[in-house]
Amino acid sequence: MGVPGPFPGSPGRPDAPVLGREEVDRAVARLGAEYEAIETSLLALQDHAGRRLLEGAGLSGITKERWAEAERSITVLWTLFDAYTAALESVRELRERRRWPSPEDLAELTELLHGDGVTVPGAAADGAEDGPAPLGERFSLEGLVERMNGLYARSLDVIVAADAVWSTLPARIDLLSAELQRTRSLAHSVGVRPGEHPAGDDLERITDELVRLRARVIADPLAFWVSSSTGSSAPGGGRPDTARYDRAARALEDIRREVAAVLDVRQDAERRLMQLRDVLSRADRTLTEARQARGEVLAKIAASEVPAVSGPSTALHEQLAAAADYRRRAQWHRLSPLLDSLEERAEDELLRARESLTAVTAPLAVRAELRSRLDAYRAKVSRHGLAEDSLLTERYDVARRMLWSAPCDLRAAGQAVWRYQRAAAEALVPQQLEGRGDS
Repeated sequence: MGVPGPFPGSPGRPDAPVLGREEVDRAVARLGAEYEAIETSLLALQDHAGRRLLEGAGLSGITKERWAEAERSITVLWTLFDAYTAALESVRELRERRRWPSPEDLAELTELLHGDGVTVPGAAADGAEDGPAPLGERFSLEGLVERMNGLYARSLDVIVAADAVWSTLPARIDLLSAELQRTRSLAHSVGVRPGEHPAGDDLERITDELVRLRARVIADPLAFWVSSSTGSSAPGGGRPDTARYDRAARALEDIRREVAAVLDVRQDAERRLMQLRDVLSRADRTLTEARQARGEVLAKIAASEVPAVSGPSTALHEQLAAAADYRRRAQWHRLSPLLDSLEERAEDELLRARESLTAVTAPLAVRAELRSRLDAYRAKVSRHGLAEDSLLTERYDVARRMLWSAPCDLRAAGQAVWRYQRAAAEALVPQQLEGRGDS
């Protein structure tokens, strides 16, 4: 409760009511608790690991600027705290003079507790935002606490953010760099090297990126800090920005998959090469058979269009030899795409050879079909007792001479077989009618 009577206020400020003894004691106790909390916070700030790192680091960029501001703020903090300490000691000393303070004592205590009687000489009292305070700026104790709280929060925000980035990114970058070295060794063993394979060039780029990234993180950690999107004003509200690290990690994962694919090629290369040799060998044998068959057809079949037969694919055999050379030289990254292409083209070559053999031997197949048809009708005629019929015998002999002579005129032989079939059919009709009449 207040004591009757005013006390002199500051210039330009109306007189305020004088505090009572109990109000003074409560105010002194509250300020004492605030003093303990501020002192503890300042000592913790002084011993913060992030601060020690910032003091010893070669900073650059935004971190250098903000740490310079924070250092000035911390210096001002201690100046303000010293002024706060002196003012609180004055209040306590005055209060302890008498158990029951006089009205004059209460008026003086009220002025010390609520008046702007704390002078802070020659200090920039609020960092870079408000600019330097004029010499001898005056504060109330509550105003002094509020000013210290603001400076403390901004200084701690710089320290906590930098410490969070340093605690997160360098260790992750180091782990990724170690994984990069293992991947590079494996890649080199399978021929994935810079200048020889795109993935080798990518490995070099990632290596350079991680070196640059680590140096930048160490020198300017606040460039990798994303403030909290919730708008929280608490010191350290935010998170480290890992976008560049994440891109490098994804790129390395892509390279690992490619190297794994090349390793699969190395382990499977001999089997695939043997299969390719087998497919091309069958294609070559089929083409050789087609060429031989073509010679036979030209010798045995007259007046027939026989397609030409090409030789083995020189290009495929050269590429197969190149693939074997890649395997010997452990150039697996070159072997992989070449094997994929060769396997498809080798199957196409075998199919082409088989189609060529089929096309070349078509006249022989026609002759064989005519021979089979002629023999079938001959057997049918014989079963009906017409084997000695002179017309059938004559037409059979003509057709047989044409089909078993060389060169064979397939067109004329086909007509001869057709005439024999017709004569046989006509000869068989009376017997069939007679058989139905008997039944």
